[in-house]
Amino acid sequence: MVIPARDEEGTIEEVVRRSFQAFQELGRPGEVLVVNDGSRDGTGAVLARLAQEYPELRVFTNRRSQGMTAALQRMFTASRGEIVILIPADMEADPLQDVPTLVRHLEREDLDVVAGWRQGRRDGKVLASAIYNWVIRWLAGVQVHDGNWIKAMRREVIESLPPLRSDWHRFLLMMAAHQGFRIGEVPTFYQPRPAGSSKFGFSRIPISFLDALVVKFLLTFSRAPMRFFGGLGLLGMVISLATFLYLTGLYITIGKQQRPIFIAAGILAVISVLLLLVGFLAELIVSQGERIGELERRLSAQEPPEGPPK
Repeated sequence: MVIPARDEEGTIEEVVRRSFQAFQELGRPGEVLVVNDGSRDGTGAVLARLAQEYPELRVFTNRRSQGMTAALQRMFTASRGEIVILIPADMEADPLQDVPTLVRHLEREDLDVVAGWRQGRRDGKVLASAIYNWVIRWLAGVQVHDGNWIKAMRREVIESLPPLRSDWHRFLLMMAAHQGFRIGEVPTFYQPRPAGSSKFGFSRIPISFLDALVVKFLLTFSRAPMRFFGGLGLLGMVISLATFLYLTGLYITIGKQQRPIFIAAGILAVISVLLLLVGFLAELIVSQGERIGELERRLSAQEPPEGPPK
């Protein structure tokens, strides 16, 4: 269980306790990881007390808020379970009800990722969530109703994720779908948060849309950037050449010139050549990055030398 928390003094204790009760309900061991993301209330004191009571509670503290994506990245790296479950700290999701539902659906349907689908949702983020889910379906073809809610993911999915930045925690399903993992959803519990206040702001809507475009671009072209830059460059060169041919024919037939169009076509040709050069440079960068990554994998796979160092 990974739980990002910021200023959740009124709910974090109940979330942690019901998380461990959920493990008992499933009849299997588990750990709970919480990032105290720069809380200014008593969240840290509550977590410190709970850590004394639950040995399998691991608390990470950020002195200032670094955002949910950074918190999740930290917990994903530190987690050890074969199934990783993302739950909020505000008790809008009840771990005791939702965790068994997610895990059982994941295993029964043989899925790699299962997303919760809030039932009877009543908050001020319904419109923003609808826009987000439409964008995800449009860009990634992920057919879920509530892609930015609780999730259960197998370890293989977590290990395949690229380094997360910005607000990329919203696009975990998009990344998993791109890798070919099986994704499903299941109806889950929902209640309004009993304490605290939401950290959501409508300014995140345009930011999230831009992040979605960036993630889509990286997933599609990060391994073959020439397809993007070279495609634009070739398209521009074709348009420029067609324009030059048109202007040449116009001059031969009626002796008329269109200098503004001629200048625009020339500028387009120059830009197209630059795009092709950028594509070649991007391919070189990707090639070197892959070679460095392969070297790092080989070095990490080597066994440490036997005996004490000389």
